[in-house]
Amino acid sequence: MVHFVSECQIALSVKKAPEDYAPMSEGMEAHWEVVERILFLYAKLNPGQGYVQGMNEIVGPIYYTFACDPDLDWREHAEADCFFCFTNLMGEIRDFFIKSLDEAECGINGMMAKVGEELKNNDIEVWFQLQQQELCPQYYSFRWLTLLLSQEFPLPDVLRIWDSLFADENRFGFLIHICCSMIMLLRNQLLSGDFPANVKLLQNFPSIDIQVVLSKAADLAGLG
Repeated sequence: MVHFVSECQIALSVKKAPEDYAPMSEGMEAHWEVVERILFLYAKLNPGQGYVQGMNEIVGPIYYTFACDPDLDWREHAEADCFFCFTNLMGEIRDFFIKSLDEAECGINGMMAKVGEELKNNDIEVWFQLQQQELCPQYYSFRWLTLLLSQEFPLPDVLRIWDSLFADENRFGFLIHICCSMIMLLRNQLLSGDFPANVKLLQNFPSIDIQVVLSKAADLAGLG
């Protein structure tokens, strides 16, 4: 994740930039300060949900995209544009961050169950191996799903994944396909690995061409 996002932890433990950084001009702000304000305002406007750890990983790629716009006039509105898009996206995925909905079909446990079911339907040998090892989707896919894979890939790849997700009306169904394709692309390692090796592999997804992942997901979705 880009530098300014990792520094922005809204829950009263925000780490400021090191003191040896050159001072900024009067009226200027660091990127992490803008991201902090976006998350703070979101939490204030949504008191029933508030801030949940991981939201910074969602807002980061959005803010990065707007803050790096080649058009300087558009770039000036990065904070407002990011807040608008982040709020709308959270309106779609907020159930992932609400503990009382964990067991609902729309909640995170329901989503993880769909990943397991998708794997069972498409590669029962790998599914059985993980079942035998009691390697539950909770050990790896919780982060994949709640953070929309923003921690599993380099930022350019995250933006490419999100481009595919947000272009799909059934975007969270396609997210399930992507997660399943990630597992299937590791089938040889998973079938030969023991529990510790497989947990480490899935929790630290190896470098891979993102287009290969998305093409596999498209095949699973019947779009290939």
